[in-house]
Amino acid sequence: MILTQRALPTTPAHTMTQLRAGDTTWSPTPEQIERSRLSHFLRWVEAHRGVALSTYRQAWEWSVQDLSRFWDAVREYFGVIGEGFHSPALATERMPGAVWYPQARLNFAENVLKYAREPQTAETVAIVDIAEDGTRTEHTWVQLESQVGALAQSLRELGVRPGDRVAAVLPNLPEAVIGLLATASLGAVWTISSPDLSPQATLDRLVQLRPKILIGVDGYRFNGKTLRCLDNLAIIEAGLPSLQHTLLVRLLEPAADLGTLQGGAARDGRARVDFRTVATKAMQNVSVPLPGTGTTPAFERVTFEHPLWILFSSGTTGAPKGIVHSHGGMTLEALKSWGLNQDMGPGDLYYVGANTSWMVWNTLVNNLMVGASIVTYAGSPTFGRKDRQFQILAATETTMFATGAAYLSAMEKSGLVPAQDWDLSRLRSILSTGSPLPESTWAWVHTSVKNDVHLGSDSGGTDICSAFIGSNPLEPVKLGELQGPSLGVAVQAWSETGEHVVDQVGEMVITRPMPSMPLMFWGDTNGSKYRSSYFEKFPDVWTHGDWITETEAGAFVVHGRSDATLNRAGVRLGSADIYNALQHVPEVRESMVIGVDRPDGGYYMPLFIQLDDGTELDATLRDKINVTIREQTSARHVPDEILAAPAIPLTHAGKRIEIPVKNLFSGHHPDAAVNRGSLMNPDAVDWFIAQARSFLGQDA
Repeated sequence: MILTQRALPTTPAHTMTQLRAGDTTWSPTPEQIERSRLSHFLRWVEAHRGVALSTYRQAWEWSVQDLSRFWDAVREYFGVIGEGFHSPALATERMPGAVWYPQARLNFAENVLKYAREPQTAETVAIVDIAEDGTRTEHTWVQLESQVGALAQSLRELGVRPGDRVAAVLPNLPEAVIGLLATASLGAVWTISSPDLSPQATLDRLVQLRPKILIGVDGYRFNGKTLRCLDNLAIIEAGLPSLQHTLLVRLLEPAADLGTLQGGAARDGRARVDFRTVATKAMQNVSVPLPGTGTTPAFERVTFEHPLWILFSSGTTGAPKGIVHSHGGMTLEALKSWGLNQDMGPGDLYYVGANTSWMVWNTLVNNLMVGASIVTYAGSPTFGRKDRQFQILAATETTMFATGAAYLSAMEKSGLVPAQDWDLSRLRSILSTGSPLPESTWAWVHTSVKNDVHLGSDSGGTDICSAFIGSNPLEPVKLGELQGPSLGVAVQAWSETGEHVVDQVGEMVITRPMPSMPLMFWGDTNGSKYRSSYFEKFPDVWTHGDWITETEAGAFVVHGRSDATLNRAGVRLGSADIYNALQHVPEVRESMVIGVDRPDGGYYMPLFIQLDDGTELDATLRDKINVTIREQTSARHVPDEILAAPAIPLTHAGKRIEIPVKNLFSGHHPDAAVNRGSLMNPDAVDWFIAQARSFLGQDA
């Protein structure tokens, strides 16, 4: 049975016609506010902490002014399992190096899998897996815990101990979730990459970590094609001298009866273990049996700051950085972000069609943390038809859909109207992330997907595996604006001189610690890379690298990366504003703008566009693009030149690589400027290299 969100009446906040920036696109009804998890939390805070809070702004002010009491209230309200929570939540406040719960011991996986032991959720569905051919497989909470326990016991038998690294190269499958939770249950450290990364790009990540175990896949179906992965897997195995065992997920061929757990051999002769055999085999020497399904895992409770997983930066200009997050930090962040800000919990079903190399994939397990069920899908988001993901939403009765802004923009330009083809009555919220959401796309969601859906645009990052600013269930949403700061996040816009600015563009900074801030970068023994990444511009204050405007009302507008800022005659311009304007030009499929200083002291701002099929860049289209940019932004935003590119290079998370391309035009060697392994379409860089050489007057 699929779990569905309780049905709540909604009132459209606007007719959705002729929307303008600042118009209200969604408002919660009084009943929605009353029944939201955040309102329940605020009533609990008043009863148990003596703090009366009735609005989101009051809740946020308290959450950043009294950090320690706020985070301890989150822990107690959600019933975090563990011990040693008697000290203040924030024992030492400093950035970097804040100390949280110094005596605490807990386990991330134990807190996720508690729903397998609660009568009201144990036999309900935890994971719904949808294959590209539509095959549907469900895992209940009890089944999920049993599989995690069996795999954890097998990993233990293979020598995995707390602190050891388990690496996976898997698409978005239930096995990836099971692998993460089994690894975490042992106190080992998890990392995952998508199999569509090249072997070298994968090794650029994994060699740093020296993993003991590798989990791979024989292949999978994507966009109607069978992608075989064993040859690439063998290259990865051969490049990891630390590797002791490989677990193989078999999707293309049924697993044989492997009594010895040997599922073939890697290139160097090391044994491969069949994943599904070890994830379902009978377990021994563990604790309390579950009715008819096996036994529960034995959880290793670790310190609050014990490493949980390692996420990698995109690494577009160098080796990917391994960002280390903790058991305690991610437990609290998941509960706060998804349970309170996103209003998710038991009865909800969450779907994100994320590549496993993108931190958004981790939001699947973070939703399990709050008791929501999840959908996994390893296929193409446009298989069969461009709105395939909306077909999945309808088929699974999903209540929350998370996606990249680029996907929604592509859907807008497709001309499809998902509301006409699919029953989206259960869908109550959409989270857009990855890049700023264009206003025209924002309006399209309400006119073509669902009028009364709570569409929020959130901004965060791999750095905290969450959002700094974004959605909440108590306030209205206005077109083009992020609702406000997330609870517990002391975020502000600062001028170049370090002054808090309102209603003007500034650097996004965080002035007080968050428990989900990284423990460290892997291998950064003295912390110098960590400090230079976030604390170089303003000492003791986190500078994230986004360019934002904080409004007088407390909402935010994101203008793009501050290190990709355009600067004309001393006036800073946001690249996101140009991308938003180009949403009104259907002939432009994708775009990228950079600004670079000329050797003679001038400034060059070209716009690169990838055109829709059958379209040519002629004088008429150039004029249309320039006029649209001028009307939607300003004359300063009009580019010096418009160039048609065969393709725009994008990361595996679908993000433009503005800085690497800018570096090419600044004279950096291509090998130093761009890490091709970080890109989903690395060949697209070649055209830009040629253009940069021409700009610099170099031979091709």
